[in-house]
Amino acid sequence: MVPPKRRKVSSGSSRPDKASKFPQVVSYLLERKMGSSRRTFLTQLGRKKGFRVDDTFSESVTHVVSEKNTGDDVRRWLTSQGHDRTPAHLVDVGWLTDSLGAGHPVDILERHKLREQPTSGGCEVATLSIPVYACQRRTALNNNNAILTDALSLLAENAELCDDDKRGLAFRRGAAVLRSLPEAVTNMRQLRGCPCLGEHSLKVIQDILETGASCEVESTKQSERYQAMKVLTGIFGVGVKTADQWFRDGIQNLHQLRQSGRTLNRAQRAGLAHYDDLGLPVTKSEADTIANIVEEAVLAELPGSRVTLVGGFRRGKLSGHDVDFLITHPQEGREEGVIPKVVSRLEVQDFLLYHKTSRNSYMESKDGPAPPASSMDHFERCFTIFGLATGDAEGRARRRAVRVDLVVSPFSQFAFALLGWTGSKLFERELRRWATREKNMTLSSHALYDNNQGRYLKAAREEEIFAHLSLDYIAPSDRNA
Repeated sequence: MVPPKRRKVSSGSSRPDKASKFPQVVSYLLERKMGSSRRTFLTQLGRKKGFRVDDTFSESVTHVVSEKNTGDDVRRWLTSQGHDRTPAHLVDVGWLTDSLGAGHPVDILERHKLREQPTSGGCEVATLSIPVYACQRRTALNNNNAILTDALSLLAENAELCDDDKRGLAFRRGAAVLRSLPEAVTNMRQLRGCPCLGEHSLKVIQDILETGASCEVESTKQSERYQAMKVLTGIFGVGVKTADQWFRDGIQNLHQLRQSGRTLNRAQRAGLAHYDDLGLPVTKSEADTIANIVEEAVLAELPGSRVTLVGGFRRGKLSGHDVDFLITHPQEGREEGVIPKVVSRLEVQDFLLYHKTSRNSYMESKDGPAPPASSMDHFERCFTIFGLATGDAEGRARRRAVRVDLVVSPFSQFAFALLGWTGSKLFERELRRWATREKNMTLSSHALYDNNQGRYLKAAREEEIFAHLSLDYIAPSDRNA
């Protein structure tokens, strides 16, 4: 757990009585679980509407406003700050939003009061302290709520296939919370206090708990568009926009695509040719075999290099949809240009069915990184389709197509690259969100920039990056958000 930030305890208010319409009501917003951005927004909105909202906790505070905390949580926080007085009112953020809507402090109703910590209930007690950010939670591979997370993940995927990434992200965050729970959810009461579960997600969960299935999920599975988009985006080199255009033109399967006469780029032609193989899971054994081939080729071209298997396999998964490798050399600069040499060697050995190489385009500015055009990093890399020797059901030799990505990082950026390429995708996204919103920093697979200090923060190991972000270190095996 990240220790609570110690707030300055002041004997006076930070806002004069004359500046508010209701000086007898002094509110303090607890940042714990609310987050700094939301706290700042509500503070500014309250003051704009004439409410007195103090920045620091003091003896004059009458209302402590919090979100997703119990009364015991707030009292423990007060004690941890060395304050032995509890204000008259500990209220949920709903009281503040109702008051802002009414234009004056409203009466405190039962729903505004903070609930107390349950004395029993198993998972219910545990879920009350679940952090909002996935990068604050340990999520192992074992999933006690697979039926629920599969449902939300399918709705997330469908939203993304409809180019609604915001809605998709909401479902994925909800699924990540369920995946982190130590016990199976059997009752909706167990989810009280859990973050990231909106009304839509809760309705889906309730349907499954009560009937064993969600009508929305089942109808999505059977929908013509979802099935077609799954097939078309499953082609290597085909994104959502391209697949959507094909679907609008009446193309719903591979046969129709082949008969359509569409002009495909090189990646799409390779993806269509090897569609069946690329749709199969890659086993850890196959990943290890490819690792030996890649490491031998890299060391032959650049002795002393380090080749690390990243992605889901580094997190402990036994299968995945592709195999990712991170390459570096302890001597900064020696790694430059190694990819073309490695690719040439692998081509001579007849391992590559397809490849596309890009050069390192990362530029470190002394004024800090510019807003990224996308979530992609700028390392030298090669996207490939490997031809891995294997056997068919009858034992006959053949080559099986496998997606393999080779990424080269300068040694000074290796810790950031290792963190970024280990995943999971949501864990990394939440890390960047935490850095931006809670620490005013910018995190990428290249660097960490402190906007407050105006400087880059160096790190030789992943543990140092977590420390810079004031987060407990989470091992790769617990990053399966």
